[in-house]
Amino acid sequence: MSIASLLLFALVTLAGGIALGRQSRVWLALTVAGAGATVAAALVGLAGGVDWEWRSAFPVGGEALHLRLDGVSALFLALLGTVGGLGAIYSRGYWSDEQQAASAPRGRRWWCAIILSMGGVLLSSNGLHFLIAWELFAVSGYFLITLDRARRDVRAAGWLYLAASHAGTLCLFAFFAGLASRTGSWELGPMRDHANLGPLFWLAFAGFAVKAGLFPLHIWLPSAHASAPSHVSALMSGVAIKMGVYGLIRFGGWLPVPAAAGWAMMGVGALTALLGIAFAFAQNDLKRLLAYCSVENVGIIAIGVGGALLAAAQGNALWGRLLLAGALLHVWNHGWFKSLLFFGAGSVLHATGTREMSRLGGLWRAMPWTAAMFVVGAAAISGLPPLNGFVSEWLIYLGLIRTATSHSPSAWIALPAVIALAVAGALALASFLKAGAVIFLGAPRTQAAEAAHESGWLMRAPMGVLAGGCLAIGLLPGLAWPLLARAVGSWNPAWAGAEPPAPLLTLGLAHCALAALFLAASILLWRRVHATGLRRALTWDGGYSTPTPRMQYTGGSFAATATGWLAWIMLPERTQRRPRGPFPERASRIERVPETVLERIIAPAGGTVLRLSRLARQLQHGRLQFYIVYIAAGLAGLAILVMLEGVK
Repeated sequence: MSIASLLLFALVTLAGGIALGRQSRVWLALTVAGAGATVAAALVGLAGGVDWEWRSAFPVGGEALHLRLDGVSALFLALLGTVGGLGAIYSRGYWSDEQQAASAPRGRRWWCAIILSMGGVLLSSNGLHFLIAWELFAVSGYFLITLDRARRDVRAAGWLYLAASHAGTLCLFAFFAGLASRTGSWELGPMRDHANLGPLFWLAFAGFAVKAGLFPLHIWLPSAHASAPSHVSALMSGVAIKMGVYGLIRFGGWLPVPAAAGWAMMGVGALTALLGIAFAFAQNDLKRLLAYCSVENVGIIAIGVGGALLAAAQGNALWGRLLLAGALLHVWNHGWFKSLLFFGAGSVLHATGTREMSRLGGLWRAMPWTAAMFVVGAAAISGLPPLNGFVSEWLIYLGLIRTATSHSPSAWIALPAVIALAVAGALALASFLKAGAVIFLGAPRTQAAEAAHESGWLMRAPMGVLAGGCLAIGLLPGLAWPLLARAVGSWNPAWAGAEPPAPLLTLGLAHCALAALFLAASILLWRRVHATGLRRALTWDGGYSTPTPRMQYTGGSFAATATGWLAWIMLPERTQRRPRGPFPERASRIERVPETVLERIIAPAGGTVLRLSRLARQLQHGRLQFYIVYIAAGLAGLAILVMLEGVK
């Protein structure tokens, strides 16, 4: 089938999903079919060497509809279809009509709407239609985040998301309006020969950085991802924030980019990666931890994209291709393993009713499938071999090392970027060691954790598919290179036709050997245990004859040292009640890491603006004589200024 027919089929089926949202089985069939057609169209576009374009014969909003599918948009479209289809299957078991009778049909309609609107963003080659699709995407995201609108914190998270989205949209409106005024058309495409468009890139950078969650514009992301239903969190983290990344990559390739843009993006990316994972390490809420890890991974992608912008400006194809390919592959990889982790978190929440890690523990016995899939996702996001996260980060490392040895003007920034990536990787590993140990190991800390049960197959099957994808890219990274090379060539035609780097092929062989060794060791261990059996005994009790679950390490215990190191930026809030007397009855210690930028900067500044606004409102009271006095005072002030200018 052609790309046009596949996209038309996807449009019809997803529109049918919006219309038939109340019929869950029909909706699921239509949504999965539409998502599959989306993936197929993207793969056809990636496999072919020619961009697909279509213009309508009729105007939409005064402009002819112009759609374009090239290597860059196809890469993101494939991710959208994959996560959109798997998330739809997952939602059938997680957010079912039996448990969420009021919101489930509404959620199904908005699910199809957000997939269609994000597809419109990726395919639009007209600034006006891009803005329309972008706004529909933002509104759909709001209604999905607030599906459980009875909770106050959910409503607050939704409004914060909507406010941040519209702040970014204002920047994008100014950006596209500036493009239209300077070029005389809303049409989009390669415009690198228009040097006067360069300064407009900063507007695009600000607008897309809000959606991507780059620090410090990430303020909406932790609460939105934590408060949304888990399948929505997976879509928002795995795909929605990538729309911001898509905008940065797309217009970084189409526009003449200012000389400082690459430096700025690499610097912001390094800061985002470090602070994002540092805040993640300090979290006790599992979904909030995952949300901050999304901030970190967007920072990693920004480092690669910023390096590619520098390479393009300096005419260096060798390390630029590697950095851009690593960033694009990490877009895919993060979409897969972060969706897997949010699905795992949803399974835990579905079984226990809580996402607070300090109230969990020992879940691996009751939820072995969820525990195994979560471990795969945690290893992938930590950049451990032989999984996909290691492959994309290795490409970025390889590009940075080539940058450092190139003797180019950008060589000096490569070492700090490598250090930032290494520190972020170490903290990511520590964060997921903490999460995995506290949630799945040890003894249950509450009755809810003790009564946990495994999720159904509709929730487990998407996790298995995503885990298999993470393993497949890790073992066979060479298979992904032709698709990456197609996208890199679309971004910069001068970089087209790149052969896969030799270390990438060697890495695939090493990963296969490592996986074979691990499998062989697991088989030998299982046979030994099966033959000799297991001997059980009490763990070391530290002098207590009957240890209790409360004596286990908590998430705060794991993170205490790192939180102390970074107290200057995290500003932790501590409340404690010390034990008193020879036989103390109660003692407590509560530590909370606030949303520093939001609560300590944005909220106080907003409060000051509101107070000044209330004072200004008092000037408008309806008394005509006072309005005459205001006018007279203004005229007197102007007269004084004119007199002072005359004296000079």
